[in-house]
Amino acid sequence: MLEKLQFYIDGKWVDPVEPRTLDVINPATEEVYGRISLGSSADVDVAVAAAKRAFETYATSSREDRMSLLQSILDVYARRYNEVAEAIMDEMGAPWNLAKSAQAASGPQHIKAALKALKDYPFEERIGTTLVVKEPIGVCGLITPWNWPINQIAVKVAPALAAGCTMVLKPSEIAPFDAMIFAEILDEAGVPPGVFNLINGDGPGVGTALSGHPDVAMVSFTGSTRAGVLVAQNAAPTVKRVAQELGGKSANILLDDADFEKAVASGASDMFENTGQSCDAPSRMLVPRDRMEEAAAIAARVAAETRVGNPRDEGVDVGPLVSETQWHKVQELIQNGIDEGATLAAGGTGRPEGLDKGYFVKPTVFADVSNTMTIAREEIFGPVLSIIPYDDEDDAVRIANDTPYGLSGYVSSSDLDRARRVASRMRTGMVHINNAWLDSAAPFGGFKQSGNGREWGAHGIDEFLEVKSVYGYEKRKQA
Repeated sequence: MLEKLQFYIDGKWVDPVEPRTLDVINPATEEVYGRISLGSSADVDVAVAAAKRAFETYATSSREDRMSLLQSILDVYARRYNEVAEAIMDEMGAPWNLAKSAQAASGPQHIKAALKALKDYPFEERIGTTLVVKEPIGVCGLITPWNWPINQIAVKVAPALAAGCTMVLKPSEIAPFDAMIFAEILDEAGVPPGVFNLINGDGPGVGTALSGHPDVAMVSFTGSTRAGVLVAQNAAPTVKRVAQELGGKSANILLDDADFEKAVASGASDMFENTGQSCDAPSRMLVPRDRMEEAAAIAARVAAETRVGNPRDEGVDVGPLVSETQWHKVQELIQNGIDEGATLAAGGTGRPEGLDKGYFVKPTVFADVSNTMTIAREEIFGPVLSIIPYDDEDDAVRIANDTPYGLSGYVSSSDLDRARRVASRMRTGMVHINNAWLDSAAPFGGFKQSGNGREWGAHGIDEFLEVKSVYGYEKRKQA
């Protein structure tokens, strides 16, 4: 059994102020496979104090020094790559291929993007006789989720380092071990003591103390909209900056001229990837009303062909949900879809055949879904696709935007100009045209209750900087 009971604070692994442990469950086996300590507000005080001391020096480090540091992190990460992938596979259930080729790969991907952006980042600008300077904001509290764990750590830590900030990270207590390997990577790479600190813990014990701490200048949070509201409320009394990447209920509009076989199949496959536990998953597929039966048949075939099983087994496409709590939530929402009258085209409640242990869910497809149904309104965070009919292009856009969320959107068409026009009408922070992949240099984030602020690339660095105007920096030229 893995036992990692210490926190990384001020460049050292230290015991928590008060011993309190938590078992970490492997969701494929439902068995304890590791144990961590849960921190408290006292641990947060120690870590924030270390970060505050380190800020005085690290904030004045040069661009070249920070670039060298990021490159060193990449070099060490490369040696620990498989360890990160294995931790993610065991702690949150990602199949080995996904854990290695996507989950673990996202760490260096975002560090490289931050490094590239830092190389030419405009920290200074002249406006007339004024010098406008972007300076590191200070000590940052980073709170990350379990669904893409190293991805969300890297997209916060790398730009914070690039900006000259110091930080305290609280990773998800459900999937903590990849974060602890990452702390070891940063230590070996030579990150100065106090610049990066890690405390394991839950929201009430560590998240609340971190987001409300008076010496924390900024909180970057990724998680549910409900939890994001609590973080923002807790941060408000100290008027700190809060950047949030929250939930989503993304619409995938298939226009009537799209290649339906390709678009439906890829949309369903994308929905089932990572067991549906992605905030930007295309969970609402919008199709012309007269093609509902065709779309449902294609999506149901994809569901039937999707292999669910132990992440360690070869050829598995979909692993378990992350926890028993999540499993029961998804089961309840699938039953809601049935009870509210949607057509169950594939899947349903219960575990897939042959799996009597583990938090496994059947890849599920609902057809004839109304956008007012629970399965169309709530973020399910499981492999559940809702197919919604529309009457015309305007109706499709109306349905797509009829949601409190606005993280991502998708549109497929054989006419690129038409797809662009529809994309421009979607009230989301991102839109994928014809299943285009993400761009790590472009900003990631949402509208409405999907959050505020942006991550990735230069826009990610922006979030960790304050802007200062120095008036009269140059003498005004005489007329």
